[in-house]
This record gives sequence, structure tokens and C-alpha cells, in this order.
Amino acid sequence: MEIVVSGIRPTGKLHLGNYFGAVRSFLKMQESYDCKFFIADWHSLTTHPHPDNIIANTHTILAEYLAAGIDPEKATIYVQSDVPEVLELYLYLNMNAYLGELERTTTFKDKARKQPENVNAGLLTYPTLMAADILMHRAVKVPVGKDQEQNMEMARKFARRFNTIYGVDFFPEPASFTFGKEAVKVPGLDGSGKMGKSEGNAIYLSDTEKEIKKKVMKAVTDSGPTEPNSVKPEPIQNLFTLMQMVSTEETYNFFDEAYNNCNIRYGDLKKQLAQDINNFCAPIRDQIEDIFKNKSYLERVAREGAEKARESAKKTLEEVRHIIGFPPIR
Repeated sequence: MEIVVSGIRPTGKLHLGNYFGAVRSFLKMQESYDCKFFIADWHSLTTHPHPDNIIANTHTILAEYLAAGIDPEKATIYVQSDVPEVLELYLYLNMNAYLGELERTTTFKDKARKQPENVNAGLLTYPTLMAADILMHRAVKVPVGKDQEQNMEMARKFARRFNTIYGVDFFPEPASFTFGKEAVKVPGLDGSGKMGKSEGNAIYLSDTEKEIKKKVMKAVTDSGPTEPNSVKPEPIQNLFTLMQMVSTEETYNFFDEAYNNCNIRYGDLKKQLAQDINNFCAPIRDQIEDIFKNKSYLERVAREGAEKARESAKKTLEEVRHIIGFPPIR
């Protein structure tokens, strides 16, 4: 089976955007691909998290992955820092990466602008660590959003460069991958943009019924349409988009017809949307609570995932060392 690699930074809980934008595709991919899903705790170090938060956040994301349906019997789930081979490949790729090309990446420039007091080397070499994560398993497909496309092109560039420098055809050029027709953009509740942790507009899979209702009832709306069949403004379309994801077709059509006939009651729409979101999240939320309490199970999943990931990583690294000219690790 083709190898697929994807990672997520342990910087907070999974939200509906993560689920519909990525995790739902992961559930389908694990049935037909050799999937390796990792928690990118090394990547999180660029923001200097507190040591206590690294383990706690890692366990949270792992529990939420499992609760959402990712099966450790079908996919390899591991923590990035449990696979030290990645760092050696990261070093080799950095030796062939150039300062100018790293400084030009959009992710580096954006992060440097947002945290001018913490422009560290990890931010600069983010693309090479990402490439090491992918190339370590010689993955051919990587599910990413549009914001990561430049870094994916860097990963392909580093693969080509390694192959060219050493005259080999070793690393495949990983392709950006969307499982389905197109990537799903889940809107936030603040009237514009997509749902995200840093934007403060997210509904988390672990949110309680009360928290969900409070967030949805505060969502941005307007005074309502004044003409039949009006185009929905972005804040209103966002609510309908969320409803398409979590509500029945009958429910969606009811409120869509009410909007088109200029008799929409946003309060009723929000109450229904909150109820439907809670109905969707409740089973996952209950699973998260149960799994998170079972620390021995989480540790076992992480340990077994690391063993599988390291088996793949060691094989790649042995060949890379041979190609470069280093002897096997003594």
C-alpha cells in the first residue's frame, strides 16, 4: 500500500475544523493506505511550551485521535519525539538547505512577524523538519491544507536535491493529497475565516453541551434578508455550512427555505445548530474522557506506535547513511 504521513502539533484540543478538515479523511485513508499519523511535539518547541504541557497536550491529542476513530491496528500512531532517527535525517537535510530559500518561506515570515521576540532557528528550519518527518518513511502522499503547500514543495525540493547530490533515486517526491474531491474548509463562529485554535472561534470535540450552546448563540448574525432568495453574507453562510456538516438534510432545508422566504429566526437556527453539534460531539466526547483516564492504554498505543515507526525510520536511515558515506551505527 502507498505510504501516507500526516502530523498535528500538540498545541491544543481537536476542534470541528480538525475533524471535518482532516480526521474524517484519516478514518477513510486508514482503510486503504499505509498511514502514519504522528503528534509533532518537536515542532511545538518553537513556541517554548511549558514542560508539563508537552506531555499533557500529547496525551490529549492522542486520546482524541483514538476517540475520533483512528485505529492503532490499522494505522501507525506515534509521538514524533519517540522516533529520534528523524533528527538525524533533519540534520542531513539541513546541510543541503540554503538560508535564502528558508527565509523566503511564507510560514517563516508569518511566524517571525507574529513573534518578533522569538525568531528562532526552529522556525527557520521548520520546512526541513517537516520534510524529515515525511521522507523518513518515504511517503508518497501527505494530506495538507493550502497553507502548507509551499512547505510541501520544499520537501519535494529537498528530496530531489538529495537524489541529485548523491546520484541516486532514493527519496520519492511526496505529493500533497486530499482524500475526496476537495479539502473541506470549516468556518469559525466569528463571521469570517476558518475555524482555528489561535483565532478563538472554535468548537472543540471535548466541549460540553453548555459550552457548545454558549459559543453558537454568540455567533455573528445580521438583521436578516430583505429580499427572497438573497445571497447569504459570509457570517450567515458559515452557520449554514456548519449545519450541512452536523444536521440532517431535512433540518438544513427547513432553515434554508426559511431564509429564502425572509422569515428566518436566527435564534431558532442557533439553538438547533447547537443541539446538532452536541449530538455529533457527545459520543466522541464521552470516548475522549474514558480514553484519557486510561493512561496505561495511551502509553501502550504510543509505545507500540513508536516501535512501528522506528522500524520504518531505521531502515531509511541505514540506507541514507550508506548513500552519504557513513558506516552503520556502531
